[in-house]
Amino acid sequence: MKIEKANAGFLTNFEVLDFLRSRGAKIDPMGCLGAVAASECKVYEYLLKTPACNQTRESIDEFVTRCESFKLTNADKLNVINWRPSSAADAYAMIEECGRRFSKDERGEAHNEDERVKEFLELVKEVLPPPPPKPEAMTE
Repeated sequence: MKIEKANAGFLTNFEVLDFLRSRGAKIDPMGCLGAVAASECKVYEYLLKTPACNQTRESIDEFVTRCESFKLTNADKLNVINWRPSSAADAYAMIEECGRRFSKDERGEAHNEDERVKEFLELVKEVLPPPPPKPEAMTE
């Protein structure tokens, strides 16, 4: 394998999952012997338990386009895409200086930060598919 461009950028969990699928990764490490390394199968298995498993390239592109008014950094966008916040606490934990940045809109006008966080979470809920159910939730 030849490295074309070192550290060309960040990858979302979806992009890593998509790459591993294209290489033939499976949940059963014995089923993918020779196709990919055992460690890649473990990463694949882990990513299937994250929001990445239900995402599409289109949903990610739509999110990136529609979240421009929130002035998120690339790192913030990456966190949101990878972890899909579902509560205000999640959003505040993932987005650097969320309160300060969400207290103003794209034109710099003051807004209620709680309302902006709710608006942001609605966008996330609308555009990014829900994460897979937790194993304990499936058995109930």
